[in-house]
Formats: sequence, structure tokens, C-alpha cells
Amino acid sequence: MVLDVFEHVTLGQRVVFGAGRAAEHVAAEVARRGAGRVMVVASPREREIAERVCARIEVGVWFDDVVQHVPVGKAQRARAVAAERGMDLLVSVGGGSTVGLAKAVALTAGIPIVAVPTTYAGSEATNVWGLTEDRTKTTGVDDRVLPATVIYDATLTTSLPVDLSVASGLNGLAHCVDSLWAPRADPINQALALEGARALALALPGIVSDPADLTARERALYGCYLSAVAFASAGSGLHHKICHVLGGTFDLPHAQTHAIVLRYVVALNTPAVPELAGRLAVALGGSADEGQGPAGTAVETLNRLYETLDAPRRLADHGLTEGDLAEAVSRVLEAAPPSNPTPVTRENLTILLRDALEGVTPSPGLQPVR
Repeated sequence: MVLDVFEHVTLGQRVVFGAGRAAEHVAAEVARRGAGRVMVVASPREREIAERVCARIEVGVWFDDVVQHVPVGKAQRARAVAAERGMDLLVSVGGGSTVGLAKAVALTAGIPIVAVPTTYAGSEATNVWGLTEDRTKTTGVDDRVLPATVIYDATLTTSLPVDLSVASGLNGLAHCVDSLWAPRADPINQALALEGARALALALPGIVSDPADLTARERALYGCYLSAVAFASAGSGLHHKICHVLGGTFDLPHAQTHAIVLRYVVALNTPAVPELAGRLAVALGGSADEGQGPAGTAVETLNRLYETLDAPRRLADHGLTEGDLAEAVSRVLEAAPPSNPTPVTRENLTILLRDALEGVTPSPGLQPVR
């Protein structure tokens, strides 16, 4: 196999898997690090889980003021508490908003994070941070925010309702898809992304069929971890630029927004990258012999998966309106990566967002379905 010239960076991180062993693994990690002043970040909804996870350690501070998209004011308060109490380790128990707040503290204080995910967000495996202020979400990359250790325990995800499990898992799938053509995409993170997509496409129907299926939930954690590792290397593509605008400016829910937008970005981009489209289709469970061409097969296979999962489909269901589209398009155009496989224009971006607003079934190139 002949590869193009490329540079790949792999992030250094300790990852521990084990169903039902989170408390044991957290205690071992705290002891291994010799931490004496631990700040646990967990939302009120996740407090009971966090107490179980941290039952074997001494907690110095419980911090529960967790809000999606990490408003700057919330980050400043968490930083102040950590500094005043002299914290030397952060333990985040929860989803993307929780680890995002812990990252905001680590960004300025340099305190290491032990992340214990309860969703499939994947933020725990990236060195990407995000903060929202004045209706604008700003993101950046800094190795200080990469959790030093991630502790995966599939039993912790069973409290997540099926609909949120689906949205969160599709958020992970969006990391996979963006990593295929993001600005720093390379053959290594493309391989990770495709394996992550395969795992998630198998796991999510299993969770829908039986929410207590720990094998499916472990497979979903594996898939979302691979998706995040690929994303951390490849960078943020068009999908994430769109969703950052929708979340930061219009306060749309993170996981559902990513789940809805994903199909439309796939439909826009796959005609321009047929080889990647074919590989994605196969990873999602499609056949290369379906006769629709690689882009058509990828889009149709993803559409079928959404039907199976009864996945979220309309941005209108989560607060976006027709009147918001013009501002959203303008903001995304400013952030869209020039390397996107299909050049991003005001016209095709308007079609993409309007279709996502209304839940129109996508087809390759965002052509109307007849």
C-alpha cells in the first residue's frame, strides 16, 4: 500500500475498561497519582452515580454547576473553587458537558483530569476544549485539557434513556464521519474512524433492542473512544462547525443536534469522495453491490440506521426556527473549513440547514428525494 506523505500525532492517555469496576479503578488511579485534594465534577442528575463511583476515595469538593456548552461564567466559578480549595485532581463523572467543565478548569489551572464517562460523547478522549460567551462558542486545542486517564464502565451508561443513548451514540458517529475528511485527516485516523463507525452501527441497534445489554453498551463505548481519538487527530470538520454554531448561538442540545445534522453532511460530502463513501457504507453495514454508487449506498445505509434507531430528525423539534437560518448560515460560512470535500456555499449550506430543520430525508448531493 502506497501512502501519501502525512504527519500523525497520537495523544498520550491511560484508558481503563471494566464493567462494574469504576469505583475500584477510580480509587486505584487516585492512589497511583498520590492525589490528596480531589474535586468531583458531576451534574445534580449524575450525583448518585458519582457518589458510587467515588465511594472509595476522599472527596474534597463536589461541584455540580454543570451546563451544556460550558458558559464562561460557569467555568470561571469552577476555576475559582478549585483554586481556593487547592485541588490537585479533577474527577469528572458524566457526559460531554461535565468533562467540558473539567477541561475548562484544567485549561487555566493545569490540574489533571480523570474522566468517567456516562454517555458516548467522546470528549474524554480529546484535547479539545469549548467555551460559550455572548451566543458564540469558541473551541481550541490544548494538551492540558486532555484527561490523563479515562475509566470506562458500561454499567454507568444504563441510566441513560434509550433516546439519549441513540443521540449520544450518533454524536460519536459524527466524530467518525468528520474524521474522514477533516483538515488533518490521514490514513491512520480514517482507519480508527471507520472501525469506530462499524462498532457504533452494531452497538446502537443492540441498545435499542435491549437497553440492559452490556455487550452492546461496551461496544458503543469502544466505538465512541475510537471516534474521539480519530477526531482529536483529524480536527474539526464541517459537521462540528455547524453544530458549534447551532449549540453556542441558539442553545440547541448537543447530542441531538449532532445526531440530526450528521446525515446531511454525509449527503453533501460523499459524492466528492467516492472511495471514502464506499468504505463508510461498508462500515455502517451496507453492501458495496447495492447499485446506487458509493455515495448513494452510504447515505441510504445511514438512513436505514436512523429508521432502526428511531433517531432524532428535525432541528425544529429542538428550538431552531426558519428565522434563525440566515444567521446560522452566515456564522457557519465564517468557520467552514476550506478543505471540505464539497465547497461550502451559502446556497448549499442553506439547503442543508433547511432540510435538517424540517427533517427531509437526505439524498446524495442534497438533491430532493422523489
